[in-house]
Amino acid sequence: MLPSLGKCLTLVSERWRIGSLDIWLKIVPLVTELIESGSRFHREEDRSYCLMVIGVPNVGKSSLINALRRTYLKKGKASKVGGEPGITKAVLTKIQVCERPIIHLLDTPGVLPPRIENIETGMKLALCGTILDHLVGEDVIADYLLFSLNRLERFSYVEKYNLEEPCDDIQHVLKCIAVKLGKTKRVKAITGVGNITVQLPDYSAAAYDFIRAFRKGELGKVMLD
Repeated sequence: MLPSLGKCLTLVSERWRIGSLDIWLKIVPLVTELIESGSRFHREEDRSYCLMVIGVPNVGKSSLINALRRTYLKKGKASKVGGEPGITKAVLTKIQVCERPIIHLLDTPGVLPPRIENIETGMKLALCGTILDHLVGEDVIADYLLFSLNRLERFSYVEKYNLEEPCDDIQHVLKCIAVKLGKTKRVKAITGVGNITVQLPDYSAAAYDFIRAFRKGELGKVMLD
């Protein structure tokens, strides 16, 4: 809609503090202009607007609503947020974010295409947290993350997790991560002299930390496309 009306799209990232306050202050005037320039707008009607916020899961729709509410009304959170997809499960009640003009926003669940075109696209979506981790497998996501970092020559994980050099063996990388973080689990082993309990690296916990580090930006800025 915006490109067709000659409006430029702008990158906004709370994590990287890109364009935060400046963009928030421009959104309401831009939205007001778009609405009032529409053929169905009648100026004699009450100037209150209700808009729907849509996007892929876990992209920050609820955070956007809360940021606008905080900027214009100086009020706290009204929409629940979280670090995984599926926090918003239904279209919620109208949330006021501005007084002049009166603007309400509707928070909505994230949406994805019914069919993902290929495995590569699906893995990128999973790595970015738009698909629940357990549906793909944290070990699989971690393996794809390692592949992507090596392909792009982003080797910050080497220093972060005390590896000697870049590595393409996900099992070795996860073992190093588990050792560095002290993530172990007790496992019973059957031997010729009876059952014993041994301490093994917790690969699941290591995979979780590896993925979390990427999503929090601790491995640097990475463009997957």
